[in-house]
Amino acid sequence: MKSKSTIENTYFPKISAIKKAAEVLKNITSVTPLQENFNLSSKFQAKIHLKREDLQQVRSYKIRGAYNKIDSLTKEELVNGIVCASAGNHAQGVALACRKKQIHGTIFMPAPTPKQKIEQVKMFGGNFVDIQLIGDTFDDAFNAAKKEELKSEKTFVHPFDDEKIIEGQATVGLEIIEQSTDQLDYVFVPVGGGGLASGLSSVFKQLSPRTKIIGVEPVGAPSMKKAIAHNTNIKLDHIDKFIDGAAVQQVGSLTYKICAENLDEMTTVSEGKVCQTILDMYNKEAIVVEPAGALTISVLDAYKEEIKGKNVVCVVSGSNNDITRTAEIKERALLHGGLKHYFIVRFPQRSGALKEFVMDVLGKNDDITFFEYSKKTNRENGPAVVGIELEKKQDLIPLITRMKERNFFGEYLNDKPNLFEFLV
Repeated sequence: MKSKSTIENTYFPKISAIKKAAEVLKNITSVTPLQENFNLSSKFQAKIHLKREDLQQVRSYKIRGAYNKIDSLTKEELVNGIVCASAGNHAQGVALACRKKQIHGTIFMPAPTPKQKIEQVKMFGGNFVDIQLIGDTFDDAFNAAKKEELKSEKTFVHPFDDEKIIEGQATVGLEIIEQSTDQLDYVFVPVGGGGLASGLSSVFKQLSPRTKIIGVEPVGAPSMKKAIAHNTNIKLDHIDKFIDGAAVQQVGSLTYKICAENLDEMTTVSEGKVCQTILDMYNKEAIVVEPAGALTISVLDAYKEEIKGKNVVCVVSGSNNDITRTAEIKERALLHGGLKHYFIVRFPQRSGALKEFVMDVLGKNDDITFFEYSKKTNRENGPAVVGIELEKKQDLIPLITRMKERNFFGEYLNDKPNLFEFLV
């Protein structure tokens, strides 16, 4: 528990400042829909609404904070231009803000950033932005941007840890309250660096304190959850970068303090569950969500008893999903659902062994989706790495039993991360 003096010295966005940001953003950002989703409402026996920030022009809420920050700069600062670092959505928001304000921006992005995201930044920024690809990670791009800030006297536009950024993102919460016809019981908000969660939670604590605000992170990047649990803003040594819009090693110093005070809970959801949600939303709702945008929907299963009969909002933060990731998304979803399994299978070096495996070991609805064979170990057995997709997860134990009975079983790879990372 924080001391009273610590809380008093912490910046918290005031409603007056957030309403001022909403005026700044008028005619710049969209007032995105708050839509009831009938499939989710039926599944969870609750009234589930989606706040559709994926429908912003830049396909995420990031334009709100970026434009609000840039609009607050002095004429002298605008003349010098701005600089930022981003792996995607923040860059697009900054780029569009630069174009609308007609100022120059230098945007540093990691070299492995998908081409689709780079092209989007170019499209939104036009001649007003210069993109610099540097390093392998966001931290590399961030450090390069900070060096550029000092060298060129440009203003650095932080992705989340800035008062004006937080106040801009807070307008999402203001809109939700204005659009709601009923008292809201729960709001689920994705957490990366914490800018959106800080702003939104501040709105609700002042205007709707009965609403429970739940922050959601990827299980592979629980930076806010661990910071709050340890009562200090720690930096994680390693994170899973798959949910790139919400995968940070350390949250902001401002955002940590605000979220620690305002959030009712911080929770996590697995990357595989998120992947299944992405596929479900596309197949059942024709809604494209990026991994970070699917976090709040993915976590509903964990709260199904609590939210029954309640009014719930899930913030869908963005839809910048690269189509080239579809195969990996499907793979992770199958693994999470217990339907995809990898083995080292030891085939006897005799004719008919593969036929025996297919006919007598595999179930009638099992499907081989990966097969890599080697005949270099000895004269008796040749190992193969085999990926098998099952119809039902309950089919796994009978499959392994048949493999062992016929001496095909070598090793199960799903629970061996050092080996498994070479396959997925």
